[in-house]
Amino acid sequence: MRAVGVTRFGGPDMLRVLEVGAEPLGRADVRVRVTAAAVNPTDTMLIAGARADGDRPAGGVAVPGMDVAGVITEVGPDVPARLSPGARVMAIVVPSGDHGGYREELVLPSASVTAVPLGCTDAEASTLPMNGLTARLALDLMRLRRGGTIAVTGAAGAFGGYLVQLARHEGLTVVADAAPADRAMVAALGADVVVDRGPDVAARIRDHFPDGVDGLADGAVQGDEVLSAVRDGGVFATVRGYRGDGARGIRVAVVGVRDYAANWEKLDGLRELAGQGALTPRVAGTLPLDQAAEAHRRLAAGGTRGRLVLLPE
Repeated sequence: MRAVGVTRFGGPDMLRVLEVGAEPLGRADVRVRVTAAAVNPTDTMLIAGARADGDRPAGGVAVPGMDVAGVITEVGPDVPARLSPGARVMAIVVPSGDHGGYREELVLPSASVTAVPLGCTDAEASTLPMNGLTARLALDLMRLRRGGTIAVTGAAGAFGGYLVQLARHEGLTVVADAAPADRAMVAALGADVVVDRGPDVAARIRDHFPDGVDGLADGAVQGDEVLSAVRDGGVFATVRGYRGDGARGIRVAVVGVRDYAANWEKLDGLRELAGQGALTPRVAGTLPLDQAAEAHRRLAAGGTRGRLVLLPE
């Protein structure tokens, strides 16, 4: 079957259409015919070999992609009855070698798979699992109380947008940053206060919350630049391993979505909220699978809102 991946690390131009073999089906696994695969910034890190030793994948091939939607074609004997052949599903993928979302078929643990949300297309559903679970995990680690305050940087992005919506759903007051062109969209997602993004965003947050917010989720990966927006004893959630400066009793929560990659209850909770309209999947555009390099060039150029989605069929 076809996949798109790299045999040598680099930029988008290193992506190639490859032939890969079928994956074995375990007892608790499902086989999914992929109809949509979202393109995420984390995919660019895999293509660049950011966490690899050397300039080539250890197994010869690396296929990116952490989000898919599709149709179940086969199930193992220990798979729950909620998943059956013919069901439309979405799933989070943990890439390894040629096992990644950019391929025509995948075998996945049943705990990583749930139904497509009510009213969603496959392309829309494919934007939800990885970013939605990252936002869900960030909030769970932050442990903010209902009525508390949270700041979200990078709120116009997929992770940030889902986090704004989840936070509002859980009764938090949300302050979020946005470029001028994105202010209306971020407000529509549920932010109570929208401030200009960029330098000095922490000061702009403090203009509205002089004592600082209870927590900040740093989707824009600004680290030290925004830490001062958090109150003494508050919490700072990071997706890139930032450790804070150890001052003012601020707790730093490092968010790694793989911790929730086999948490079906959390994934299915996202499905339910999206079906209710409490979460809004956003598709920036769709391209055929063999145009993955173009999708990555568009992502690198910046300005996409929502996720570009690859369509294998």
